[in-house]
Amino acid sequence: MDRQTEVSLLREVIGLADQKSAYLDPEISHSPISRYMSPERYEREHTMLFRRKPIVVAQSLELIGEHAFIAKNFLGLPLLLTRDGEGKVNVFLNVCRHRGAKIEREATGCKRVFTCPYHGWSWSNHGDLRAVPHEGQGFPDLPRAERGLRRLPSHEAHGFIWVIANPDAAEITDIGRWLSGLDGDFNWLGLADHRIAVMETINIKANWKVLFEGGLEAYHFRVAHKDTIGPYFHDNLSTYKQFGPHIRAVLPRLSLSNLKDVPQEQWDIRQHANLLYMVLPNIQMLVQQDHVMLFHFEPKGVDLTHVRMATLVPNSAPQTAEMQAHWEKNQKITVTALAEDFELGEEIQSGFASRGNPSHIFGRYEGALNRFNLVVEELIAT
Repeated sequence: MDRQTEVSLLREVIGLADQKSAYLDPEISHSPISRYMSPERYEREHTMLFRRKPIVVAQSLELIGEHAFIAKNFLGLPLLLTRDGEGKVNVFLNVCRHRGAKIEREATGCKRVFTCPYHGWSWSNHGDLRAVPHEGQGFPDLPRAERGLRRLPSHEAHGFIWVIANPDAAEITDIGRWLSGLDGDFNWLGLADHRIAVMETINIKANWKVLFEGGLEAYHFRVAHKDTIGPYFHDNLSTYKQFGPHIRAVLPRLSLSNLKDVPQEQWDIRQHANLLYMVLPNIQMLVQQDHVMLFHFEPKGVDLTHVRMATLVPNSAPQTAEMQAHWEKNQKITVTALAEDFELGEEIQSGFASRGNPSHIFGRYEGALNRFNLVVEELIAT
């Protein structure tokens, strides 16, 4: 984000506050509940969105050092992430090319070679087939080049490892194209120079889109969060902008009112507003004064979502017990407020079965929710 954008965003929300007006879309909109409860719809999202578009599977700092690896299941796929001797990230299917066994059973570690526990075939961390026991007798004409590990298109940028969860997809040559203009903001945040200070995970019995929607409006702050974060934010005041399929929302805090007496060259958006970045299909980032909260979503089913919540802090921040206590306190504040959203999300999901509403209704100040859903509709239709 350049300085001009930072100032213009602050001026925009100050103007809205002065007008005592929310940021308004032209009209109200509706979202059919089938979007959130149909198994067929969920499978289409899984196939057309989560398996065809770049998704974040890990953070770069989880794969530190030559020959580091991570083995994990994500979106139903067994993955093996490696960092080879040249420092390059590789992402493979953690599946033996002989009989399909899981090659690596440990979750993390450091290895140059991965050996299948079934028959002992082995591969380098570049994915090349390295050795086959009794190859001469059993596989005299084995085309080794065709039996390397199945590679997934991947790209490392902005502190994340991005993957297209389809081994037949084209390589990711430029993640900036997918980010549609958000590169500048992410460079401004310096995400690649952050570390995880605190992390926790939770399973929520709600559709992933219900959870995404919860962060895209400030209409609920004073009600749902009246005893937690609500008193620190303006009532129903926010603004947003689309970047291709993604959204950046600005959620101003009450301290925004003090900026009228501060010279414009001293304005700092992180001191007076939270920024929420929704990056389809599976991350949201809440930018606060001195840290970033990362929410990493993994849909497990039409009504179940696994969420990893991490406090990301600059590498330059002191690694002391006092600072660690500070990060843990901030994580607790955010997660406590989110628990209120998650409880509501589970109640909303369970209420779908009643057919009490054929659709959600989004007010003009909830326009970001409609835009988000329209983007998903477009992506799963192509």
